Amino acid sequence: MFGFCVFTFLLGVLFGRIVFAKDPDADLEESGLKERPEVIDSEIQENGSAGNLLTAGGLLDENSEDSWSMVLVNRNHAVEDGYEPPLAEIENNYYFDARAVEYLKKMLADGRKEGLDFWVCSAYRTIEKQTNLFEQQVRDLMARGYGEEKAREEAATSVAYPGTSEHNLGLAVDIVARDYQILDDKQADTAEARWLEENCWKYGFILRYPTDKTDITGIIFEPWHYRYVGEEAAREIMERGICLEEYLGSD
Repeated sequence: MFGFCVFTFLLGVLFGRIVFAKDPDADLEESGLKERPEVIDSEIQENGSAGNLLTAGGLLDENSEDSWSMVLVNRNHAVEDGYEPPLAEIENNYYFDARAVEYLKKMLADGRKEGLDFWVCSAYRTIEKQTNLFEQQVRDLMARGYGEEKAREEAATSVAYPGTSEHNLGLAVDIVARDYQILDDKQADTAEARWLEENCWKYGFILRYPTDKTDITGIIFEPWHYRYVGEEAAREIMERGICLEEYLGSD
């Protein structure tokens, strides 16, 4: 009889938790998040616990301290199904990997101290958000006369196929000048873009898609797209003028 009472009590508690569970926040717009991320424990940020995705393409030792920051995501190496990075807010309701967000905030703050007016226009995206962006690009190209197959091929050079975008990884951010927010080659001529290209490595970031690496990265020149890899790797990549694929010795 006592055992039955205990069982009934526990069942009641479980039912109560289900009934009175709090609904998640509804809409976080550009980030594509369906709910606001929980506050990230400082131990996670320090130790770099990255869930399941540590070695896209088997390139890195998953026990390495910096493996989470050096994951390669591109047309040949997709984000693992179900991967969700630990997230923290940057600004304007955009989110970034919590283990590197302070480096990003510091970079933005230091540039602003010099009179630059940065505007973060994209960061972490869910696969659903990436899918919507990609399909919209395909539709736009088809409206301009492209056949569907050619439209998809062309779309992938400027909007990564869902699951192959660094934005799905949580370590990429798009930064433009507030007074010139168009995503084209002219962005590279802004004072903000020039400062970022010269100083990003100090904060562990690289210009991910340089002007002469499209044949390797599969992505056109994007002077607004920066990726966190850690200071040591960032310094070498930027000094040598190479891309992440070349640094890792992979395609």
